[in-house]
Amino acid sequence: MAKAQSNFEQSIVELEKLVDALEGDELSLDESLKVFEKGVKLSRSCQKILDQAELKIQKLSDEQWQDVSDEL
Repeated sequence: MAKAQSNFEQSIVELEKLVDALEGDELSLDESLKVFEKGVKLSRSCQKILDQAELKIQKLSDEQWQDVSDEL
């Protein structure tokens, strides 16, 4: 999970840089499209990491509730 967290954090930093570049007026249309495309890919990668974390949390929560019901 540490590698995923590192990738996630690096991707977020990169996304912030891409947004800053897109908000500026230095990029041509072609460059803007390339930056936007890279941002979409990074965003999808981040979403995948978040989805995996959510599944792990759900699994851990389900296991915890199973343990509680076993004790009853």
